[in-house]
Amino acid sequence: MKLALASVLIGTAAAFSSPSFVKKTSAMHMSTAAPSETYTFAKSEEIFAEAQTLMPGGVSSPVRAFKSVGGNPVVFDRVKGAYAWDVDGNEYIDYVGTWGPAIIGHADDEVLDAVKATMEKGTSFGAPCPLENELAKMVIDAVPSVEMVRFTNSGTEACMGMIRLVRAFTGREKVIKFEGCYHGHADSFLVQAGSGVATLGLPDSPGVPSSATKATLCAEYNNLDSVKAIFEDNKDEIAAIILEPVVGNSGFIKPDKEFLEGLRELANDNGSLLVFDEVMTGFRVSYGGAQEYFGVTPDVTTMGKVIGGGLPVGAYGGRKDIMEMVAPAGPMYQAGTLSGNPLAMTAGIETMKRLKEEGVHEELERKAQKLIDGITAAAEKHGHAISADCAGGMFGWFFVEGPVKTFADATKSDSEKFGKWHRMMLERGVYLAPSMYEAGFMSMAHTDEDIEKTIAIADEVLSQL
Repeated sequence: MKLALASVLIGTAAAFSSPSFVKKTSAMHMSTAAPSETYTFAKSEEIFAEAQTLMPGGVSSPVRAFKSVGGNPVVFDRVKGAYAWDVDGNEYIDYVGTWGPAIIGHADDEVLDAVKATMEKGTSFGAPCPLENELAKMVIDAVPSVEMVRFTNSGTEACMGMIRLVRAFTGREKVIKFEGCYHGHADSFLVQAGSGVATLGLPDSPGVPSSATKATLCAEYNNLDSVKAIFEDNKDEIAAIILEPVVGNSGFIKPDKEFLEGLRELANDNGSLLVFDEVMTGFRVSYGGAQEYFGVTPDVTTMGKVIGGGLPVGAYGGRKDIMEMVAPAGPMYQAGTLSGNPLAMTAGIETMKRLKEEGVHEELERKAQKLIDGITAAAEKHGHAISADCAGGMFGWFFVEGPVKTFADATKSDSEKFGKWHRMMLERGVYLAPSMYEAGFMSMAHTDEDIEKTIAIADEVLSQL
């Protein structure tokens, strides 16, 4: 691994110097140590340059391209536990966790062994298999709102099925979503969305016809009055209120419990359904998701990420009377060739077994709190405005005076500072989401030593920003 000494200040977010992992000394010692050496990325640069000639932007999903933080992405070679290694041999403490699924740690041995055993029987059946029943029972047991579940291949696909279902069940077309909440890239959801749309500064997406979004009405997150106003203007026309119960696609934004309770009441009063998109929060903020964490039960829930244990998966579920609208039990059609495939079901089952163990989510939240407390203290020590929070194994911070309650609040964060921060942390061996509009993820595999090392590196970086 080639090393180059870090300059005292990184000139711009686009500066693409070279990182190195800090020597294995104590976190307290590192915080006062000489400047860290930084990694080099020659092989990543070469592979990404070729990728740009083969795939749009060189990636298979937009946020991976590092457009909002400057420089080019590193190219991964392998992952294990809480760590990732790139093609140049650089090692990172990983707080992205393949965007959420790696909650028990990357490439867990028990999960891998189970998947290998299942693979001997075949990778896809295109027919019912008992593993679907097993995972379905685990989901139904865990999630308060779910009495029946349909498996899909991604969170986007789950949300596509969900919106068709709520419209079919209620006989209404209009839905309410919230500014900065992301529910996949289906046409009807790409209205004031977060995630990559916000990251790239695209308010909407070209190619989405106006007819696809005219029935999607946007309210402000954590603002119950904005929702009431939409109901008043669209009496008896709203099929559902759809939201991320904890926003992870505008950065990390926690709801006021009274806001969620108010949405539940508004849905009841207006004959509408309440939908929690728990693709990100499901089984992560607690075993039963955000609905268990906050004690508010929706009618329908979408899921993904964690329940696939690192393999492609999605699901939507809810009350039995609603779910029985789904074909072949009912007339609302939705299908998928690889849905419920045995590999994804196996990985999900093994992951869920681990998450059900006593104290798992309390420990995830303890570690997430320790991380954000340490980084907040370091930022304040060096005179940076910062606002941070966490729930279970999900966390985030903004370089802005808090609190951050809405997407509009999040947009006031210092994006230039975030870009420099991200690059300098990356160069020192900490892999964070390459956008200030994405949450971070803690895993069972992260240790206190990992967190202390991260805080020490953050202290060094923040002293130079």
